[in-house]
Amino acid sequence: MPHGPEQEPSTTPAIHPISAARLAEFREQRFGLFIHWGLYALAARHEWVKQRERLTDAQYQPYFDTFDPDLFDPDAWARAAADAGMRYMVLTTKHHDGFCLWDSALSDYTVANTPHGKDLVGPIVEAFRARGLGVGFYHSLIDWHHPHFPIDGLHPAYAEGVSNDDRNIKIYQSYLHGQVEELLTRYGRIDAMWFDFSYSTRVRNGKLTPGGKGAADWRSEELAALVRRLQPDAMINNRLEIPGDFVTPEQFQPPTPPAEVWEACQTLNGSWGYDRDNLDYKPVDLLVRMLVDTVSKNGNLLLNVGPNGRGAFDPRALETLRGIGEWMRPHGRSIYGAGPSTYEAPPDCRYTQRGDRLYVHLFAWPYRHLHLPGLAGKVRYAQLLNDASEIRTLVPDPARDSGHTKLGTLPPGTLTLQLPVQRPDVAVPVIELFL
Repeated sequence: MPHGPEQEPSTTPAIHPISAARLAEFREQRFGLFIHWGLYALAARHEWVKQRERLTDAQYQPYFDTFDPDLFDPDAWARAAADAGMRYMVLTTKHHDGFCLWDSALSDYTVANTPHGKDLVGPIVEAFRARGLGVGFYHSLIDWHHPHFPIDGLHPAYAEGVSNDDRNIKIYQSYLHGQVEELLTRYGRIDAMWFDFSYSTRVRNGKLTPGGKGAADWRSEELAALVRRLQPDAMINNRLEIPGDFVTPEQFQPPTPPAEVWEACQTLNGSWGYDRDNLDYKPVDLLVRMLVDTVSKNGNLLLNVGPNGRGAFDPRALETLRGIGEWMRPHGRSIYGAGPSTYEAPPDCRYTQRGDRLYVHLFAWPYRHLHLPGLAGKVRYAQLLNDASEIRTLVPDPARDSGHTKLGTLPPGTLTLQLPVQRPDVAVPVIELFL
């Protein structure tokens, strides 16, 4: 993670590590739902629309004045997540535009003052908890609406020579900490605080972001200590510019594990917020492969959906979640509580392992035989996971098999699986090996 300039020694109490039990729960879950929702859903042009189009507060105001999600049904959201096989969710309580989905006592820029007129966070939390899903909060460290948030190179109002003489970041820091305290004391147990983001070292086109902000600007150590005090089991991500409990690569799949504990953050179509005209939806089989790839590297996958301005999931998002759920129902035991294996997977495959079960995820279906290095004599049974049908195992004998019409000599220790010619009709076939 990036590091800011050297700071004076902190007097903040040490932040205790997350408990082993909470970490184990996180790894058992493996698959979660990210929800990006706010005023930008009405613009339907990406959640950074205010910054990208340099909209003034006055130009952005119509979204606040008309925000009334009359189709909002949090139970439908939770049901879609649970049916997709997700085990937790993370909700954007406030994004960079500063709009709050709860009735904050510290601001008028909240859902309570829109036509909808009432808290949204509480009903969402209750709906997901009712289905046994964990609850996490995303909270933006940035705030383009607050009058004391200093204008910087990411701010919609930024221009060369802009003055911040009338802005006091200490006032904003108190606001930021106060809102986090509200969120962590109103809604029961919270499993994660997902802060976004620090950018004191952010470089674009070879230049640092003017006025970029980091740990000193957020009083990050104090903020993390506040989270630990109010919610000891809430995991904290790594975007406070101080070490967190997990790291959060987004919009790419790391070739190797980026940290001991990590969570890949991915979108359905490249946008976090509802983006009406973005049709670049990832197919179900690709998303399943991304989930498998993540778990094979000991990570979790947090997959985003951006509800629309009326409070509903887009039909394409629902169709995608249903497709993932169809795969997860028969294959979930290769994901939940599973992690990497010490065995080396063959090309076009990923291994996950849980106890004495090794799961072979086939990203490409071979013709008849799959050769697994180092597994000869170590597997007592093999089956397709989708229907529990037996897969026969072979250890070719070079004295009998000439290589003309039978398998030839393979490297010592190779176990060969004899596969059906027809690929199972699932997004990613999985073979379960009983070691």
